[in-house]
Amino acid sequence: MFFIFGVSTKKDKLDFNQNMICPSCGRYGRYEVTVEYTCFSLFFIPILKWDKKYYVKNSCCGSIYLISNNIGDKISGGGNVNLMEKDLKLVRRGKVYSIKQCENCGFKTDDDFQYCPKCGAVLNGNEHKRQ
Repeated sequence: MFFIFGVSTKKDKLDFNQNMICPSCGRYGRYEVTVEYTCFSLFFIPILKWDKKYYVKNSCCGSIYLISNNIGDKISGGGNVNLMEKDLKLVRRGKVYSIKQCENCGFKTDDDFQYCPKCGAVLNGNEHKRQ
């Protein structure tokens, strides 16, 4: 007789989406919550789970935040949770967007274009950072 067992780190996306204005980039987006944990598996069936950490990712810029296990457990259990900015601890800031304005035609864009999508002129040196 033989046993197949192992210890691994798993990551699961939870059924939670909340619309918000991003505290990192100022754009509209939504919070998406995932849980990361270490587990012991026997015959590929998770038996024990420990070291849970709940992360929130912004859909707009990709910033990642850590939330408390109490709030994460409520979300995991299907509870009605409204995440506030004070609940989030920044782990990694996502892409910072900048507004570019074409000197030729005046078109404004916050995408990472090198050329104006309206007239084709080169976009350079006239960026304004938006946080």
